[in-house]
Amino acid sequence: MIKVLFFATIRDYTNEKETTAEGASTMEGLLRLLCDRYGPEFEAEVFEQDRISDRVILLVNGKHIAHTGGPLTPVKDGDTVAVFPVIGGG
Repeated sequence: MIKVLFFATIRDYTNEKETTAEGASTMEGLLRLLCDRYGPEFEAEVFEQDRISDRVILLVNGKHIAHTGGPLTPVKDGDTVAVFPVIGGG
């Protein structure tokens, strides 16, 4: 099982702090599974057209997917994925 943690406003779309998932081998595949589970509002937040949105920060075992393969970042049983919204401030 892959553990998935949701933070800040992402929780508004999932109504959960965390969940588990299985059956995905890449980050994009995992997000597609989660979209099926959480519906169109979640999907609109994590995808922009057919690519992962710039409105989310995705970490696999503490590493940003921008440095590990982007949407093709591998995920496997035992991994922890964190989904954060991009938060501005000043």
